[in-house]
Amino acid sequence: MKTDKKKEIKGYFEKFFKYRYLLQELVVKDVKVKYRRSVLGLLWSVLNPLLMMLVITAVFSTIFKFKIENFPAYYLTGSLIFNFVSEATTGAITSIVNGAGLIKKVYIPKYIFPMEKVLFAFVNAIFSLIAVAIVLLILQVKMTWTVIMFPIPLIYTLIFSIGLGLILATLNVFFRDVGHLYSVWITAWMYLTPIIYPIEILPEFVKNILVYNPLYHYVNYFRDVVLYGTVPTLYENLVCILFSVIFLFIGLIVFKRNQDKFILHI
Repeated sequence: MKTDKKKEIKGYFEKFFKYRYLLQELVVKDVKVKYRRSVLGLLWSVLNPLLMMLVITAVFSTIFKFKIENFPAYYLTGSLIFNFVSEATTGAITSIVNGAGLIKKVYIPKYIFPMEKVLFAFVNAIFSLIAVAIVLLILQVKMTWTVIMFPIPLIYTLIFSIGLGLILATLNVFFRDVGHLYSVWITAWMYLTPIIYPIEILPEFVKNILVYNPLYHYVNYFRDVVLYGTVPTLYENLVCILFSVIFLFIGLIVFKRNQDKFILHI
């Protein structure tokens, strides 16, 4: 029984390795399509978060007068993580339905479609890091050696997004309303994550609820290593890993059990 399980897992890795170039080509295609006929091209991945930062800073740090040191950097470090998850999962939701034409014509592992959307969002997030670096330099934020740990929260978030993306892509095949409902949820999720406000302004019972929000932990981790020069504790790492692994495991199970039925609903 264990031998069969090992062979099955080995088969998954071999299949993924076989189609890695297709996955790469799909990501490159999405990048080209997004910035087609754009004069600045990939620079928009840097300019967009910077322009949004200026708007949010003007509104929330001036009108609402939040007392947050280096508010532009505080907002940008939080929005980078949130925007990555938002773009990744929103793209993954419709990936199977939008890929119906290709799925019906040739054999391609179906997980390629939601995973490609997540990786495409990951590429955009990497470019957005340039915007974060620019703001940190302008504000003269003291940077410490912990900044080299920035890939860790991004990897945690990537794994989490793949798992959630697989779940949403599966649900959307059978229930098209999922996409519409998720667009509402993602807005609520943004306000349930301390991106534009300090967590100190929240009532104690809300703070207790926030610990069940994966993005709260990923955003805090990213800010700790990039903005505050703090090394996250073992507990914080375990919480982030736990959320990522749980969602990835559920996503793989849900997707695998339903992927053979996709052809009947797309």
